[in-house]
Amino acid sequence: MHIIRNYQSADLNQLTELFEAYREFYKMNSDKEAAKVFLSERMKNNESIIFVAVGENSELTGFVQLYPIFSSTRMKRLWLLNDLFVSKSFRGMGLSKALLSAAQKLCMETDACGLILETAKTNT
Repeated sequence: MHIIRNYQSADLNQLTELFEAYREFYKMNSDKEAAKVFLSERMKNNESIIFVAVGENSELTGFVQLYPIFSSTRMKRLWLLNDLFVSKSFRGMGLSKALLSAAQKLCMETDACGLILETAKTNT
């Protein structure tokens, strides 16, 4: 059984591991210390929202990260879903759908005019 919840500062080490696995999926070189700093700064500066999937023993098994952007014509916030990742051993359990649902709920709660998904063209 998994729950989806907002990121908490105590999640940083586990989230860094997931974030590095996500970056490696996109063929980026591993740099755990830089990843930890990057994630910490996004949270400290309120520059992104992260939801995490939490399994047994408080293990983080996936995450979604959204960045706020704006629509000038609509004069409203948009959310950019830039990062979505589920650990390989937990795929096929509906976690990505649950994380997407949390992103959709955020859009409704913040009266955003849309949600934009960005991914590599090769990501099936």
